[in-house]
Amino acid sequence: MKRQTVSGLLLALAFVLARPGAAQEPAPSGDYAVGPRDLIEVKVLELPELNVDRRVTDSGTLDLPLVGSIPVAGMTASDIRARVEALVLEKYVNRANVSVVIKEFANKPVSVLGAVLRPGSLSISGRWTLMTAITAAGGLSDKAGSRILVLRRADNGLSDTLEIRTDDLFQNATELWNIPIQPADVINVVPRTSITVFCLGQVNSPGALQFDSEDRLTLLSVIAKAGGLSDKASSTIRIKRRGADGKDVETVVDFKRVVAGKDPDVAVHPNDVIVVKESFF
Repeated sequence: MKRQTVSGLLLALAFVLARPGAAQEPAPSGDYAVGPRDLIEVKVLELPELNVDRRVTDSGTLDLPLVGSIPVAGMTASDIRARVEALVLEKYVNRANVSVVIKEFANKPVSVLGAVLRPGSLSISGRWTLMTAITAAGGLSDKAGSRILVLRRADNGLSDTLEIRTDDLFQNATELWNIPIQPADVINVVPRTSITVFCLGQVNSPGALQFDSEDRLTLLSVIAKAGGLSDKASSTIRIKRRGADGKDVETVVDFKRVVAGKDPDVAVHPNDVIVVKESFF
């Protein structure tokens, strides 16, 4: 793991441990509230006729053999199990072994956005991990950057975002970061973008310079991409930047001191204008 902080590790563990009984459950049911289009598996040991998979209707009901239509919107798997058990005990048997599993979470699909081949919504079926979800979205595109963000919202409205480095998931194969995915999670594979910096005056290749958003953008890297200073260049370089108030802010840098390591290499921002004037001495 490269740059993840202790808080990031703790958040990853929280994402992994978010599902009670995750090792036993075939899907991340937990306290998930069932909604329209979710796929439910019902099994009753004593009544094979009730061993079916049924999708919740748009009106929020579950239509089952023998017991008919049951309103289930907003109920958990445990709630539905208790309801089915009560109905079969009332009408058919004296004892019932009932199991209810949410097989597909279509009501709260997972969203995979950003630099994947097929961004969009996916219905979870079974136990999914982060890598499973990205693979189901076609895998990473050639624009994928170094970060993957996973946003998870709780029923109380609070949310957490976990940042995972792409290399840790796909190249280093660090299992900790291949976290379980829950219904309604939003996965954003942050794409690389193009950044423009303008370098004018006494450099060998003046003009608009294009950088990748993953590049380390500093004064030295910009001057290097501009071909270096010309023979007539002054050591004094001005960096002009548009402030939040719309006014230009100018920073003056002594390039020789930066090269010598006496001054820090100044960070450059997108759309900065770097001006290298001619030396008169």
